[in-house]
Amino acid sequence: MDISYLLFLQNFRNGIHDAWTPFLESISLFAITYIILLPVFIYWCINKRNGIYTLGAAYVCVAINAVLKLTVCAYRPWIRDPRIIPAGNAITTATGYSFPSGHTAYATPIYGGLAVGFWEKKITRWLSVLCVIAILITGFSRNYLGVHTPQDVAVGLLLAALSLFVANWVIHHPEQENKFLLGGVIGCVLALLYISFKPYPMDYVDGKLLVDPSRMMNDGFHDIGALIAFCTARYIEKQWINFKATGFTCKGIVLALIGFVPLCLMIMHLRPPFVAWLGPHWGLLVAHSIIIFYIVALYPLVLKIFENKH
Repeated sequence: MDISYLLFLQNFRNGIHDAWTPFLESISLFAITYIILLPVFIYWCINKRNGIYTLGAAYVCVAINAVLKLTVCAYRPWIRDPRIIPAGNAITTATGYSFPSGHTAYATPIYGGLAVGFWEKKITRWLSVLCVIAILITGFSRNYLGVHTPQDVAVGLLLAALSLFVANWVIHHPEQENKFLLGGVIGCVLALLYISFKPYPMDYVDGKLLVDPSRMMNDGFHDIGALIAFCTARYIEKQWINFKATGFTCKGIVLALIGFVPLCLMIMHLRPPFVAWLGPHWGLLVAHSIIIFYIVALYPLVLKIFENKH
């Protein structure tokens, strides 16, 4: 059933000569690159509580998703059935096992968290609707491009809903947050040990390894390390920085945009040198952790210093 659906979409895609492919590729690419700028802007500039809620949900979701991916070890659709031909360059960002969808698991809690925040005021509820539409388009894009099955996307959506629920519970029980942060770090360390030493399928075709587990683990280190970095940075910010959002004013927006410059540069250029230095597992983990520390604690410290001087 799932392969039949992907073949149906593939035939449709070919029938319209890939007219929708560039748009849906852009949606998918945005879902794992610059989408993070949306909750970061909320966190730094508009509403710190809503921003940290959204960021927390996203990093919880991708960490759980990574462990599940490396437990199930489901092969991508084109490996399961050679009739599946991914569209455009989508295969280049399909870097891990198939189940669940990492793009969906990352984008959905971000769009979902923003939708919850925007729904609080009538004037911004239309933005909540746009966020829900973005969730649906992102999930559909993974099927349309031929890189994920419907169940990959569906479980990614379920993980996102669970993560949003957990983050919401923590937000409404601040006295329990430190326990959650500590539990997150311990759980992630155990998860890294688990994915490092568990057995993986070693299937060969014509003497060639079908899927290299070591490459599949790259996203696991990247995503599990992200939650370690988030929990640590959140604790540091809460205990010793405690900045206030700049406010949705000209000055506040400018300060947030200034912070985006090094953030975007890090997103674009930080990973390759660390991968070359430490290897793909630890290089991705360290580079992503630096980015998250910058988002959650370092630039908020800069904003705090600026606030105290003015």
